[in-house]
Amino acid sequence: MIVHSTSESSEAYIALGANLGDREETLLEALSLLDEHPHISVLRCSSLYETEPVGYVDQSVFLNMAVAVQVMLTPEQLLTELLDIENRLGRVRDIRWGPRTVDLDLLWMQGETRDTELLQLPHPRMGERAFVLVPLSDIVPEDEVSGLYTFVQSSLSVLDGKDGIQLWKTCNWPIESGHSGS
Repeated sequence: MIVHSTSESSEAYIALGANLGDREETLLEALSLLDEHPHISVLRCSSLYETEPVGYVDQSVFLNMAVAVQVMLTPEQLLTELLDIENRLGRVRDIRWGPRTVDLDLLWMQGETRDTELLQLPHPRMGERAFVLVPLSDIVPEDEVSGLYTFVQSSLSVLDGKDGIQLWKTCNWPIESGHSGS
């Protein structure tokens, strides 16, 4: 796959989740694959949280986390890379909101907005989901200028259902042998 990078660097936020197989190993492998990309660098990762399923509830609990990445890609190019990583890690889309080896959702990209069939930015349901907001609150700095910090804090303050999310483990990133993309 040929990827043409943009000349400008952007900070993006991605939600990761898994509830099949070795959930932690899969999430860490997704982080490594992100960071190995020449136009993506993982900057910060949240703790890992065990969460109850949403939507289709007859399935195992998830591990969820969020990461901040520095990218030299358009939002559409980044989404393509996220879908490629999902496929490489065995993602199968059988049931909407169903069990999965891994899920990577582009949540926010430096205040960019998109509303296409392929991509909606900011992610349209992130303000309703504790499994997204709690990990984001770990990694979005107070001085973030595009409005994400304020959005996360105000959404968390009114959100019900935060009791379905439990701290599971802190993320050990970067891995010592880790690569820094760019």
